[in-house]
Amino acid sequence: MTDPVERTVRTDRLAIRTWERGDGEPILFVHGNLSSGSAWYEQLRFLSSGYRGIAPDLRGYGSTEPAPVDATRGLRDWSDDLAALLEVEDISGCHVVGHSMGGGVAMQLALDHPDRIRSLTLVSAMSPYGFGGTRPDGTPCASDYAGSGGGVANPDLVRRIDEGDRSDESEASPRRVVRDLFFPSPELVREEDALVEAMLAGRIGDDFYPGDSVESSYWPYVSPGKRGVLNAISPRYCDLSSFASQGPAVPIMWLHGAEDRIIADGSLADLGTLGQLGAVPGWPGEDEFPPQPMVSQLRAVLEAHPGPLSTVWREGVGHFPFVQEPDRFAETLARHLDDARE
Repeated sequence: MTDPVERTVRTDRLAIRTWERGDGEPILFVHGNLSSGSAWYEQLRFLSSGYRGIAPDLRGYGSTEPAPVDATRGLRDWSDDLAALLEVEDISGCHVVGHSMGGGVAMQLALDHPDRIRSLTLVSAMSPYGFGGTRPDGTPCASDYAGSGGGVANPDLVRRIDEGDRSDESEASPRRVVRDLFFPSPELVREEDALVEAMLAGRIGDDFYPGDSVESSYWPYVSPGKRGVLNAISPRYCDLSSFASQGPAVPIMWLHGAEDRIIADGSLADLGTLGQLGAVPGWPGEDEFPPQPMVSQLRAVLEAHPGPLSTVWREGVGHFPFVQEPDRFAETLARHLDDARE
């Protein structure tokens, strides 16, 4: 089994670092927040002959040229970057596999370039209404979208990423985030060092992670700015709900871990959940700021989509199904891709 190789591909937007393996029908693997293309390394090795896997580092992550993220465009900086990558690589159509935030980027790419998409695989994908501060129907809890955006990040985690912290001394240490949030329990953690290094390779600052913020008169008294990652996935700028009616009618597989602590109807990264648990003071109550039902929101949009949908729910699996259960994930993905080719 050959190993993936790293390449730098210069597009008309920026220079993109990729991990690649194979030759044949292209599959674009899109990583999530606090990660990089290297997260897909094992899955690239599992690809059967006849497929070419490409796993880029998104703008602001890994070794891709550190261009700023314009949050007012939602996920489009990333989807446009991927479209530019496909263009320079002369790829007219591909399968797309997106994880977490990368699932949202995959959906945005499909909305913007439907003719390029042969199938979609959404893994632990984010809500179509962004991350934080929305009610079940996707409407904001506050008129200024308070409770989402750059100001909701844990400042200690941000500092520790910036300082390259590889310790486990604090709950906010990147290593503890991997252990406590990426997997259901310590004994199920895999590839810990690789996931920590990918997190530490991300860019920090107002133009990157987490982004800038604005004071708010609504709890938790901070609302989105216009720059950086967490503002780009704020519901102020991110709305993929049109995918239900405008997404390409290609085969979609939605795979989700039942023990996901990050993308969930009670996400431990959502201030509505944390306020309800008493971890963030001053929570105004469920009527004013409920936990965001991220999984339910995505389910409603995908089930309204006109194309074929298969839902795979993994019991005992957390936020990184393809890392926690690499063999099983690879087999499931291979079946989906083979079905999509028929």
